[in-house]
Amino acid sequence: MYEREIELKIQELPENLKKEVLDYIEFLLKKYKKKKERKFRFGWENGLSKIGGKFTSVELQHKSLEWR
Repeated sequence: MYEREIELKIQELPENLKKEVLDYIEFLLKKYKKKKERKFRFGWENGLSKIGGKFTSVELQHKSLEWR
């Protein structure tokens, strides 16, 4: 969408500023990738299923506070 406009603007820049643009683009790509990786995952789901009916959710909450 903006590729051509970006290209034209970059061509007007001196070489040292082109390097800064490249650095900024790489920064944005890394930043976006990190945000993408931060999605909430449910890998922990059913992790405590072995202790099923032994504890209530409140008791587990209190235990988790002790573990911190």
